[in-house]
Amino acid sequence: MKIRRLGNSGLTVSEIGMGCMNLSFGTGEAANINEGIQIIRDAYDQGITFFDTAEAYGPFTNEELVGKALEPIRKKVVIATKFGMISENGGLNSRPDHIRKVVEASLKRLKTDYIDLLYQHRVDPNVPIEDVAGTVKDLVQEGKVIYFGLSEAGTNTIEKAHAVHPVTAVQNQYSIWTREPEKQVLPLCEKLGIGFVPWGPLGTGFLTGKITPETTFNPENDLRASFPRFTPEAIKNNMPLVAMLNDIASNKGCSTVQIALAWLLAQKEWIVPIPGMDKIEYINDNIKSADVILSKKDLDEIDEKLSSIQIQGERLSENLLSISEE
Repeated sequence: MKIRRLGNSGLTVSEIGMGCMNLSFGTGEAANINEGIQIIRDAYDQGITFFDTAEAYGPFTNEELVGKALEPIRKKVVIATKFGMISENGGLNSRPDHIRKVVEASLKRLKTDYIDLLYQHRVDPNVPIEDVAGTVKDLVQEGKVIYFGLSEAGTNTIEKAHAVHPVTAVQNQYSIWTREPEKQVLPLCEKLGIGFVPWGPLGTGFLTGKITPETTFNPENDLRASFPRFTPEAIKNNMPLVAMLNDIASNKGCSTVQIALAWLLAQKEWIVPIPGMDKIEYINDNIKSADVILSKKDLDEIDEKLSSIQIQGERLSENLLSISEE
């Protein structure tokens, strides 16, 4: 597995990272602990060194799983986690005292004494971002955190935070069917030397080609049940995108998944996608995307075809969109 550097920071990670959330939360039944450990360790054995989690996943159980899985190889991997999306009273909470409390709890769950990359999970409108960045700066000076990141943040927030303490990575939703970051966030990251970590790089499963208008999502354990883009009507209308990816994959002799991830890798050398992987066969498929080379001609062809495809449905539920910036 090749490595990439996140922006101008000293943080280097595998070209493909692993989103660990799906093992515990969000897209169906959680894996049992032993199975989850095996999947994470298999990802490491295949060259993945960048593992993404959050206190909100579960909540808490995903950090515990990641901690158990990576404890024997802690010094050989990069662990990213997040604060601020949940609190004792519900809702967002990025108050400095709460950040410190979350970090201490995350360190215990992750079985480590430092967090490689700490993200603010969602921007808290009630706490100045300068106070958030200042608190993380203090945690960096104390050695409990190494690098600072922001998730679902817009340009104004990124600039203000970066002025207080360098932002190493921005983690926003980005894929071939969710391209909002291209308008403002990616240009700013390039200007400031900040790495970009797309979450949902496979369209929360849609770009795998395994979802059809007949696919159902259990509202009890699958967030996609509330996403407008995953209604049967929207799925039906969005199928031309999958057909286009299938055609390109067939011509390249690879999978649809590999085209979707290779497309992201080809956008910028400081972009590191973190597809969710909750089965070993998904790991095998995803990591091969790093070997798929898309030429400028390929990328231009994809852009031309995308221009005639109208994506239907908002990317997230109304509630989640309300706490996301662009």
